[in-house]
Amino acid sequence: MKLLLATIGRLKAGPERDLATRYIDRAVAAARGVGLTGVDQRELEESRARRPEDRKAEEARALRQILPPGARLVLLDERGKSITSEAFSADIGRARDGGAPAYVLAIGGPDGFDPTLRSEAALVLAFGAMTWPHQLVRIMAAEQVYRAITILSGHPYHRA
Repeated sequence: MKLLLATIGRLKAGPERDLATRYIDRAVAAARGVGLTGVDQRELEESRARRPEDRKAEEARALRQILPPGARLVLLDERGKSITSEAFSADIGRARDGGAPAYVLAIGGPDGFDPTLRSEAALVLAFGAMTWPHQLVRIMAAEQVYRAITILSGHPYHRA
């Protein structure tokens, strides 16, 4: 199973991009040891449509285009469910063990996700009830992907 961090919007060069990339690189290095075929990230263009509803619909179409058939889609949204790192790791493990070809963790644009895409997602998660800047969410998501892999491998990086 491939793990993909898909994001609406591009992160500019700088310390935020460097830190997110550092966690993704660590995840890539550890992925094979837990039965993942790879870890990748994809940046999708933010819609330029005038109305928020149109922007969300356009961004949802772009996300759907990169989803492999049968992928487990998980959205990060401030109105989502808060879970532990162990539960997130277990969800990835269940998808892998269930034969999902991909696990896609998606970060939406400034307007959030289209309601139809939300209804199609297997899970909608939040990093708490607060609103976070896109750059920090990207870093936190990349770190949680790495942490999930270390939990699956029994590595001591995660100490509960």
